[in-house]
Formats: sequence, C-alpha cells, structure tokens
Amino acid sequence: MSSKIDNLHLNYKIWLETSGNIGVFGDKKCELLKAIDETGSLNEAMKKLGLTYRKTWDNLRKIEQELGFPLIKPTRGGAEGGSTVLTVEAKIIIAAFEKFHQEYDSIIQNGFEAIIADLKQKIK
Repeated sequence: MSSKIDNLHLNYKIWLETSGNIGVFGDKKCELLKAIDETGSLNEAMKKLGLTYRKTWDNLRKIEQELGFPLIKPTRGGAEGGSTVLTVEAKIIIAAFEKFHQEYDSIIQNGFEAIIADLKQKIK
C-alpha cells in the first residue's frame, strides 16, 4: 500500500483576536503594513498585493479601532501625490510578528516533521 503522507506539508497562520473571537490582525495584514512601509503608499501596496481600496481601507480602520491606535499616517498629495507612512505602533507589531516567525517557525516545522515520522513508522 502506497502512502501519501510524504505529500503532506505544514501550513498555518497566526493572528490576534479579541476576547470575543473577532480576528483583528494576522500575517496577511502584517504583509500589507510591510508593503506600505516599502512603497510609501497605500495605493502602491494594494496594487502590489492585489487588494481592493475600499475593503483594505475598511479593514485598516477596523484594525485601528480594535487596537485603539492608528497604524498608518496618510498625507494628501499635491502634484507629486500623497504618501502613507507607518506609525511607531505599526512598526512594533510588524517586528513582533517577524520575531515570532523567526523564533517559532522552525520549532513548529520540526514538530510537524516528528508527527509525520511517527505516522510513517506506525502506518507501514
């Protein structure tokens, strides 16, 4: 009997949620903030990630409301257009998510590999 266990891989997401189990902030929103920081523009970040303006703007406002502080500081532009910069708090959240992944992704992957090895040994 051929096993398809070797075809399995680990996929997981982390996010912050309220005590009422409402998702507030996770890896995808972190990716958005990093794209804003890289491009200096909410519009450019959305284009880069294939996101729509209204939904993204609404999501950012909901996140800021739940966290209790702003994540971005948009400025309206003149001839050169506007820009968007991250707040100090947004940069702290990005750093926290990156630190989590640096410290725990390999631990989680190793745990998954141990489970697969155990399964392979028991399902011969």
